Amino acid sequence: MIELRSQQGETVDLICRRAYGRETAENLAAVLDLNRGLAALGPVLPTGTLVRLPDPPADPPRVAVVRLWD
Repeated sequence: MIELRSQQGETVDLICRRAYGRETAENLAAVLDLNRGLAALGPVLPTGTLVRLPDPPADPPRVAVVRLWD
């Protein structure tokens, strides 16, 4: 489990992006499940709010790269 404190002006989405490098609906749902009452704080979290995040998946999904030009 990862524990982070929110920085000024951060949302749960930005915390997921900072911790995992991206945010997904699954990540957001897992974070909100672990932190009951977090959504009640509003979209922008108070600075210094402790947020617990689940460990990232062992194998992150692969993203296909499309090249338009060689």
